[in-house]
Amino acid sequence: MLERTSTIKNRSGLHARPASLFVKKAGSFKCSIKLKKDNQVIDAKSIISLLSLGVSNGSTITIVTDGEDEEAAIDELLKLLDEFDD
Repeated sequence: MLERTSTIKNRSGLHARPASLFVKKAGSFKCSIKLKKDNQVIDAKSIISLLSLGVSNGSTITIVTDGEDEEAAIDELLKLLDEFDD
């Protein structure tokens, strides 16, 4: 199991378009992927769960991966978060 934290830099946070891209990328991996924000933990492969998390600019989230491709998944998802731009 791996855990890494990231701060959202996108001015609009993880709104519909970036959330959709994030979920699509997460779904391409076999491992379990969870997102933590404050006291909430969600399945990162669910668009409804991700949108309900309310990730805004400046929010700190933790990505938790567990499974055979966990390292590739966490690296790719962190890279994707850094690429989001308005």
